[in-house]
Amino acid sequence: MNRARLTLLLVQIRDNPQTRDEEWRSFAQFCGLKPEQIRILNLFDTPQFGPEVLAGVDGVLVGGSSEASVLEPENYPFVVPAMALLRHCIDIKMPVFCSCFGHQLAVRALGGEVIRDQRDFEMGTVAISLTDAARDDVLYHDMPEGFMAVSVHRERALTVPQGCTLLAYTEPCTHSFRVDGAPFWTTQFHPEVDRAVLIARLTQFAHHYTDGEDHLREVLDSAVETPLSNDLLRRFVDRVLLPK
Repeated sequence: MNRARLTLLLVQIRDNPQTRDEEWRSFAQFCGLKPEQIRILNLFDTPQFGPEVLAGVDGVLVGGSSEASVLEPENYPFVVPAMALLRHCIDIKMPVFCSCFGHQLAVRALGGEVIRDQRDFEMGTVAISLTDAARDDVLYHDMPEGFMAVSVHRERALTVPQGCTLLAYTEPCTHSFRVDGAPFWTTQFHPEVDRAVLIARLTQFAHHYTDGEDHLREVLDSAVETPLSNDLLRRFVDRVLLPK
């Protein structure tokens, strides 16, 4: 496969216009692709859809969300068809990389449990631990223990679904798994977000995640760069999509 000919589908769960554009360009940057190589399916615009959205794409990315919850399908009607799409991708072995909301969506789609934290949730940059299984994984085998990643989420999964292999974690939650027998990876952390974007996004959604200006400043001052986690998207392209 030629890199310049790749086309990916970004399943986007963003309502804010500024964040829509930023997330799209960030995924393109860290995948090492041009933005026009990433087609967008925004679920706020198109809440009902089927497998036809996969026509002509080589892989699927699922982004994060500060404006929706996988625990509230009655309020967000796109949750159920999005879970069905992920299961279909697994059935046809379509390469998939799910980030944050996408990780939680995959957990629910595969029969796992997601819980909500009202306070004391992960927010900022955190050190990610690896499991023994990560040593044999195509994306993680050369990642160092304790690499730093952006993690901002109020919902989390304590375990991975049946038929999946845990690859990375922190003490509070699972952070990455692969579906056994399928080119399907998830991360609770944000490989598409670097320190600069974290600062901009947390400032924008401070009311949703922080307890005031002092709390926001504390989180932002402690944030570090996350080049290794950001490199996971390029690895997904180079090691999974291009060899196809």
